[in-house]
Amino acid sequence: MHKRVMEPADTQESPEALMIAVEQLVLHVRRSATTGGLSTAASSVLGFLGREGAYRLTDLARTQRVSQPNMTQLVTRLERAGLVRRTADSRDGRGVLVEATDAGMEVFRQRRTERARALQEIVERLTGPEQEAVRTALPALARAIGDSAAED
Repeated sequence: MHKRVMEPADTQESPEALMIAVEQLVLHVRRSATTGGLSTAASSVLGFLGREGAYRLTDLARTQRVSQPNMTQLVTRLERAGLVRRTADSRDGRGVLVEATDAGMEVFRQRRTERARALQEIVERLTGPEQEAVRTALPALARAIGDSAAED
């Protein structure tokens, strides 16, 4: 039996209801990306490298909010799978850069396509006005997140 998280009196406009909707959407979209058989953490790192390019191992650990030893283990697994490679940082010979390989970029692109397809299928089930609302709200939320990150 599933425990109900919200009381029946809660409305769709409540912050909690919005958060539940976001969680459900993220979970659905994440589950739709199966190429490469990656864990959530591996998918996050590969996605980050695919978007941002090469990153120092220490900075990558910080952006992903994991310890450096945990990031080193994850990068080692991705490296063994041929999805990333480590190179010396030309600006600081002591540093290590991690970048997606061509195979890693292909997995990144396929996973992005799978997630986009899953989102599109969900959006297509909505009414016209709901579709328009989603197409307006999601980019606006992404912009606000970007603005907030830039302030930090």
